[in-house]
Amino acid sequence: MTSKNTAPTRTRLLLALWDLGGTQQEVKKGQLTKRIVSKSQKVADYQGSFEELQNQGAIAISKKGYSLTSPKGLEVLGEGLRSGEFKFEGTIVGTWAANALVKWISQIDVAVVSADVPVNGKGAIASYDEFKSVALEVYDKLNQNYNLDDLVPIYRIRREIGDRVSRENFNEWLLEIQEKDIFQLIAGEIPDLTADKREDSITIPGAGLRSYAKRLS
Repeated sequence: MTSKNTAPTRTRLLLALWDLGGTQQEVKKGQLTKRIVSKSQKVADYQGSFEELQNQGAIAISKKGYSLTSPKGLEVLGEGLRSGEFKFEGTIVGTWAANALVKWISQIDVAVVSADVPVNGKGAIASYDEFKSVALEVYDKLNQNYNLDDLVPIYRIRREIGDRVSRENFNEWLLEIQEKDIFQLIAGEIPDLTADKREDSITIPGAGLRSYAKRLS
């Protein structure tokens, strides 16, 4: 009897269990083994893998079937898929496996930019309140460092904040700051104006281009 208790085998087992809905319900033993046991193999070949995953706390085993524990089972599966050891045996990958991987990527392993994800060494800005705090800090810093007479170019604020906020959110939240009488957005010529500087300023529908921010409170 050839043991199938290897890291790639355990990952494949967990992937099959997850794809069959093992986090929400118990999966029947026959349903799972049909996925992972090929014609030349026996269920007993996988006994070591089942036992090790159970000991890890990644799966639960009953007389009728298997279930994937959360969050431990998902953590072990994610680590296995990201491991350099993971691969499929043979020359043909089953359709279920390919579809399961696509589903995993779309549902679980997508990197979503949030306040906890570092961007250029700093956290992404996820809310208006956080943006307001950062924008005021950047305004004060630029105003002081460059002696700007309380008229700070909007393009410089945008570039200082950088990729921590999307262009759409920057525009929306900056206008909200003006609505709350914290900033006044002012029209005016920018020295050495270029297309990039104009684009990084802000255009208010019906009012035109605004180039500077002035702090009111």
